[in-house]
Amino acid sequence: MRTEPHTQELVVIHRVFRREAALLSRFVTGCRPGDTARAAQVAGAVRGYTGGLLCHHRVEDELVWPLLRERARLYDELVQRMEDQHGRLEKSLLTIGDLLPRWELAAAGHVRDELAEHLTEHRALLVEHLDDEEELILPLVAEHLSAAEWDGVGRRALGTTTLGAILEEAGPDERRHFLAKVPPADRLGWWLIGRRQYQRQVSRLREPQPW
Repeated sequence: MRTEPHTQELVVIHRVFRREAALLSRFVTGCRPGDTARAAQVAGAVRGYTGGLLCHHRVEDELVWPLLRERARLYDELVQRMEDQHGRLEKSLLTIGDLLPRWELAAAGHVRDELAEHLTEHRALLVEHLDDEEELILPLVAEHLSAAEWDGVGRRALGTTTLGAILEEAGPDERRHFLAKVPPADRLGWWLIGRRQYQRQVSRLREPQPW
């Protein structure tokens, strides 16, 4: 029976957020001024990303940082660093969210450029945070949290992104691990319906634009 937290789960989810932050920045930059249909499509994807990341961080705020503060007191500064980074990331996401309606209204080039600039700044903050978390925090999680406690975190964290997005970033062993956590009926639904739905969704969003 496993006794240590399976922290690789979080590494895979981090890959999803890294990928989406990079893609969305590119999609915004590549949107032609005045193309409100494409702006609305990309803005919807941005909202999905920002909502997922905010929920992901709240899971850590509620379930991880308090346990580390209690059990790894020598590393309080590291935990505070994570919380401070969450605060800066949340501020950047709120700024991005405020810009989206303005951009969707007319897909104006100057609003697009402002949004793209904030997405680029956000991505730099995100990469710094995820790198720090994987290098500095996950070893503390492995030492100070039980497998059962981490599984509770994992159940909540998995809800912050889609199964398709996770499986896209997972290697073969990682895919088997994540699929094994899905109830049999939902797993069957993924193979019969969900996989094709996800592929259609990302294909529409990522297909080259005709300009």
